[in-house]
Amino acid sequence: MRVTTGWQSSNDGSTAMRRVPIERRDLGSDDIAVRVDFCGVCHSDLHRIRGLLSEGAIVPGHEFTGTVTAAGTGVAGFALGDRVAVGTLVDSCGACPMCQAGQENFCYAGPTTTYGASTPGGYSREYVLRDKFAYPLPAGLEAAAAAPLMCAGITMWEPMRAAGVGPGTQVAVAGLGGLGHLGVKLAAALGAEVTVLSRTSGKEADAIKLGAAGLLLSTDDGRMRQSRGRFDLILDTIAAQHDFAPLLQLLGLDGTLSVLGYPLPAQVPITALTQGRKKLTSSGTGGRKHTAELLAFCAERGIAADIELLPSARVEEALARLDRGDVRYRFVLDLSDLD
Repeated sequence: MRVTTGWQSSNDGSTAMRRVPIERRDLGSDDIAVRVDFCGVCHSDLHRIRGLLSEGAIVPGHEFTGTVTAAGTGVAGFALGDRVAVGTLVDSCGACPMCQAGQENFCYAGPTTTYGASTPGGYSREYVLRDKFAYPLPAGLEAAAAAPLMCAGITMWEPMRAAGVGPGTQVAVAGLGGLGHLGVKLAAALGAEVTVLSRTSGKEADAIKLGAAGLLLSTDDGRMRQSRGRFDLILDTIAAQHDFAPLLQLLGLDGTLSVLGYPLPAQVPITALTQGRKKLTSSGTGGRKHTAELLAFCAERGIAADIELLPSARVEEALARLDRGDVRYRFVLDLSDLD
């Protein structure tokens, strides 16, 4: 076994974290060892720390960049010192129709996620995984700001590609946080006209700076009525429970509402779907095909997350501030202080 160091949650659902030794498996023939340099802090980390899946104490982290430090005898695509990016999945069956289609995120056997009850995640100094689930980090991307692309970015990218977003498409992004700000950047770069949906007007300047054409106040009933049927796609990144009906009314004929913030529990207003033959979808991060595509697109267009970089020893501060929405727009941990 290989031994490294990381940050583990308590077993009481709080955001208290403690530094612990972590065991990683010895390298198989197709494994690489990655020195984790930067790891994003995702809202789903908070969900899991608080027992969403009843896992107990865990080492979170599923969007990170780092450097290859060792490779198995069968690894051909990576060399020592290569920069890599790792996302939410580290294995899948490879044989089911979803895996064959490059959608390992929907593997029928259940993909192996980057962390869980028995798998320590990326809030650590080293990670071991199969080489096919690591991605070369393009030279045009800065490592810290690229880390959130591996969860927040791909979560936005897959539904946009599925909906055929491009020039002439009207896209709305509900919620301007870690997911939403990347949704705005990516949709605008694809050529869509982007509008941010928000309960307050305070984020309008940020929305425009990120590439949106403007902001629509969801609390302004008059403007919401005037915008009925306006959008082809709405990317709903709101994590809190909320009513889908007002969003569905903003969609045009055959429009799509993609719910990505996992607001649980959720109720679907069927009549709101019926009026306009609207589609309600969701997505779980992304498969290997679209993840590689996203990284290439972001490198070409110079797209990365807007981050606040913190030493990993301040992980509790990052989680507490994320919980109250005090971040623009993604915390990233620098793991070098674990050496």
